[in-house]
Amino acid sequence: MVSLTFVACSKNDEVTTDANSSDGLPLTSGSANFSKYVALGNSLTSGYSDGALFIEGQKGAYPALLAEQFALVGGGAFSTPFMADNVGGFKVGGTVASGPRLYYTGNPNAPLAPVAGTPSTEILNHLTGPFNNMGVPGAKSFHLLSNTYGNPAGIGSYANPYFVRFASSSSATVLGDAVAQSPTFFSLWIGNNDVLSYATSGGTGVNQTGNSNPATYGSNDITDPTVFASVYNNLVNGLTANGAKGVVANIPYVTSVPFFTTVPTNPIPGLPSASAAQLNQLFGAINQITTALGQPNRFVTIVADDNNAATTEKNPLLIADESLPNLSTYITGALTPALGATTAAYVGNLYGRARHAKDTGARDYILLTAQTVIGTTQSGAPAPFNTVGVSYPMQDSTTLTATETAEVVAATDAFNSTIQSIATAKGLAFVNANAVMSQVANGGVSYNGFTMTSTLVTGNAFSLDGVHPSPKGYALIANKFIEAINAKYGSNLKGPNVGNYRTLFPASL
Repeated sequence: MVSLTFVACSKNDEVTTDANSSDGLPLTSGSANFSKYVALGNSLTSGYSDGALFIEGQKGAYPALLAEQFALVGGGAFSTPFMADNVGGFKVGGTVASGPRLYYTGNPNAPLAPVAGTPSTEILNHLTGPFNNMGVPGAKSFHLLSNTYGNPAGIGSYANPYFVRFASSSSATVLGDAVAQSPTFFSLWIGNNDVLSYATSGGTGVNQTGNSNPATYGSNDITDPTVFASVYNNLVNGLTANGAKGVVANIPYVTSVPFFTTVPTNPIPGLPSASAAQLNQLFGAINQITTALGQPNRFVTIVADDNNAATTEKNPLLIADESLPNLSTYITGALTPALGATTAAYVGNLYGRARHAKDTGARDYILLTAQTVIGTTQSGAPAPFNTVGVSYPMQDSTTLTATETAEVVAATDAFNSTIQSIATAKGLAFVNANAVMSQVANGGVSYNGFTMTSTLVTGNAFSLDGVHPSPKGYALIANKFIEAINAKYGSNLKGPNVGNYRTLFPASL
């Protein structure tokens, strides 16, 4: 990790020549009119980065970068509801409700840390708009139509503090405030949070497929695809009602971002021989139960290593999987003669739905936030059943299991089908963000002489929260939007040079 300090600050921050600047063609807007551009979306539209919203991040938001290019062909002014500082986070009524942004420390023991300082943005200090950047961190698709989303009285429940801060009134909707500006051109990138919050919570929410009432959804639930289709159609109809043209983007798979891919499923080094033998005996007994019941084995053989050799095979994490049949009763009964009724009952309850994580096929994903608990001692659990991820199962909120991943992928595919079909029907430019992010995650994307990958800290594309883009990542996204706009409307816009943007934000801005 120490070496990353030098990597993150080396050639990747040099300015390079834009590969598209020498085509000799004059800039043109084509059939599009960029004089009044409005951007709708969530945190990805707002410029959220490193776990927070702050001024420099907002300046590098992809809509702000688009507006700079639009200005060269008749585009008008572009306003943003800027936060009050570069610390990030905010206060509500004087109480800090969201913490500062992260920065890379270079310390291998604590590589990420919040920047110094206290957020000075007070949500209840209302801003007077209108604003061209209507990106609202945390917004799901149906939130853009909600007339309670900007109500200060609803902060902490049904309202969004970011929208409360700049909504035109307490009963305004995001779509209504956007349409009121009579945009001639718009961008819409929404739907990520309709699956992302479920995934980042480790699937603790509910898949609401079949439930057509979003008012009954929890914050971490998956939106019903039929609801999404209806909402998205209403959004686009509202934005195009007066003849505005626009560009829309689909939703990347969550498994393309480092929040789900940085922590491996098998980070546990070889255990001391005695510990490995004890666990293998226990897990072997449970495997015998699953075999007798005609079910697949849930555990693999634990690898021992008494010499602490760095090259030994790693052991997979022990996780809880709620989709598995609960074998608590069978385990308790089988182990009672050897362990006694009390211990056998504890073990049965502990391992009834436990298994080892898988990294191939229908694989599991370990959340970035889980790295702080792996290998720790579970409070209240007796030895030797108290080492998290080894003898004590990782809980649901730390992992996205294969079953939960399949739910997220299915919903994403349904949402993306809706987005593309509506874009085609309305004649809008379309960005296949899913394909772009999949390429970033699988080998990387080369742009302006830089390779963008999903590797946390050094991959160029993502910020330190593992979900949102870095400054270079937002520049890449802006270029992909411009490519789609040029292709659809015959414009000849030149995208921002990725080399002009930071790899990471420093501690002090």
